[in-house]
Amino acid sequence: MIPDFSELKATLDREATRINVPGFADADPVQFPRRFSRLQDIEIVSFLAATIAWGNRKMICNNCNKMLDIMEGDPYHYVMDGAYETLDDALNIHRTFFARNFKYALRGLKSIYDAHGSLNDFAAHNHVADDETPSWKLVELMQGEFAAANGGNLDSRTLPTHLEATALKRINMALRWLVRDDGIVDMGVWNAIKPSQLFIPLDVHVGNTARALGLTERKANDRKTVMDITRVLREMRPDDPIFYDYALFGLGVEKA
Repeated sequence: MIPDFSELKATLDREATRINVPGFADADPVQFPRRFSRLQDIEIVSFLAATIAWGNRKMICNNCNKMLDIMEGDPYHYVMDGAYETLDDALNIHRTFFARNFKYALRGLKSIYDAHGSLNDFAAHNHVADDETPSWKLVELMQGEFAAANGGNLDSRTLPTHLEATALKRINMALRWLVRDDGIVDMGVWNAIKPSQLFIPLDVHVGNTARALGLTERKANDRKTVMDITRVLREMRPDDPIFYDYALFGLGVEKA
């Protein structure tokens, strides 16, 4: 049991409400998928923005703009036309993410869109919501599609490859954007997964904050720790546990 459950919940509710406001998007990668209205554009940009969401937030946002420029502001048509094949593999997009990784991702997305129309439909078709850990199941299925579209190869820069251990931070963040539907920051454009089935996007700051609050005793920022933290958050807010991502993010930034 976590200590002072009701007091902690009140603190997290207050902090999450303070952070979860429209202005949050102005300096966050979620601003990029929010620029679009077509589902496929939102999905593509959510996945790509989350994929490069590590490091300095200003650099992340600058490089999200770089990707949108490469896609000429029309992500879905860019993917479906295969225009990315002319890119130089060595073009740097973000830190250790290069055009070869970008192309790998877009080939995989094109394969999914050719067969299913949207990532949401792909997830629904494969009954991802029936799994106890839908985000890990989704990545497992995406890995298969991406590998098939890329000569059987896996690319850990694009999708994590050790699913038994990875915290899956970037995909869990993208799913927060796509699934949560409170109409404030997150977009709520998916119905293949429910908000109650989401998992906390776990990074160093969120992990440290969660430990300080008594949400977990685990030291590693791994899949088991995600399960630990999310289990407690679901006790506090069963229908929408990842609302508290805003609180853990805000407190983490202040303590960093």
